[in-house]
Amino acid sequence: MPKIILATTSPYRREAFAFLGIDFEAVGSEVDESKVERKNPEELVRQLSKMKAEAVAKNYSDAIVIGMDSVGCFNGKILEKPKSKEEGLERLKNLSGKCYDFYTGVYMINTETGKEAVEVVKTEISIRNLSEAEIRTYLDEDPDFNKYAHGYDIKNKRSSSFVSKMNGSYNNALMGIPLEIIPEMLAEVGYNQ
Repeated sequence: MPKIILATTSPYRREAFAFLGIDFEAVGSEVDESKVERKNPEELVRQLSKMKAEAVAKNYSDAIVIGMDSVGCFNGKILEKPKSKEEGLERLKNLSGKCYDFYTGVYMINTETGKEAVEVVKTEISIRNLSEAEIRTYLDEDPDFNKYAHGYDIKNKRSSSFVSKMNGSYNNALMGIPLEIIPEMLAEVGYNQ
């Protein structure tokens, strides 16, 4: 059985993938994401997940390498990670009382057989009405708010209450990995548990 390699350094994705009970290693891909056109969110995550997997796959002859990438999209605009508290404040004020989409691309390649599989999963996330005071409190309390494509940590004890509902993959929105599609994709590229 080929080894499973996640082309990621994300602790959240590693933690989530471990729920599947499959042995794996995690290796960073060092892909320069800034060189990819950022217009269509589905195309963006599809392309970046493939680039990440291929960057790691070239170092293995008998492995299944999995690349992933996630991005939010609001009113047709891709949501980049906020660079400052001011940008985080504006992001959450804009999302307050509205819905946005969260996309994750998953690309797998079996380096021995060349078999590939790719999926893009979309989750619609609704944010309840937020006061500026509670947004500021959250941003002051969570120094890592700028590590998320949402602009907030959906698992944080305070900001988890920002989400009023989700339509689509819960795992996608919460951990940036739609776990429910992984077993079928692995089977598609030749991995059998």
